[in-house]
Amino acid sequence: MKTEVKICGLKTAEAVDRAVALGARYTGFIFFPKSPRNIEPDDAGRLAERIRGKAKIVAVTVDADNDDLDEIVSALSPDILQLHGNESPERVLNVKAVYGLPVIKALSIREADDLRRIEPYIGIADRFLFDAKPPKGSDLPGGNGVSFDWKLLHALDESVDYMLSGGLNAENIGEALALTGAKAIDTSSGVESAPGVKDLGRMEEFFEAVSRAQADMAGAKTLAGRSK
Repeated sequence: MKTEVKICGLKTAEAVDRAVALGARYTGFIFFPKSPRNIEPDDAGRLAERIRGKAKIVAVTVDADNDDLDEIVSALSPDILQLHGNESPERVLNVKAVYGLPVIKALSIREADDLRRIEPYIGIADRFLFDAKPPKGSDLPGGNGVSFDWKLLHALDESVDYMLSGGLNAENIGEALALTGAKAIDTSSGVESAPGVKDLGRMEEFFEAVSRAQADMAGAKTLAGRSK
């Protein structure tokens, strides 16, 4: 199965176009003023029109209230809402009911106990996104360029649908996929030359690394099948 890729924190037409041309299944627009990837809803809406129907459009918010979500949904017409703050299961249910959109619930992971936090959201969130907990002093819940111990996900029930995030780049994505078998991945800072500045070359290198990792895993699976 081909790994689904989400490029998050998009802010320019060049980056949006290149992400989709390279094969991004999801494009993420961040609405969080503290982030260097923050974008105004109207600007995001104009960018989204360039690729609508070619990739899923994801609105990423952090503890946004309904007034903010009203503005974002009206301007962007997203396919998916990603809630990247401390939203409770009840809040996720409310957002789904109000906007009629699927929700990705992001959770920060550092140790095994952190995975237990998904339990109240199972059956409510349509998908999870596992990100690394932010380093001390960071105001950003994501996009910090740090990873967590991917081996922790071995304890996760196989029925849990998730997207892997947190410091993924061309250098480490092969190891991340080999260890987790993640069906979907998310990168933002890993394809940037500076915070909030997407690098088209690094983006291309990331997709190439994903392709190599998929080929390696397919080859290993074939060899394993022949040895039985």
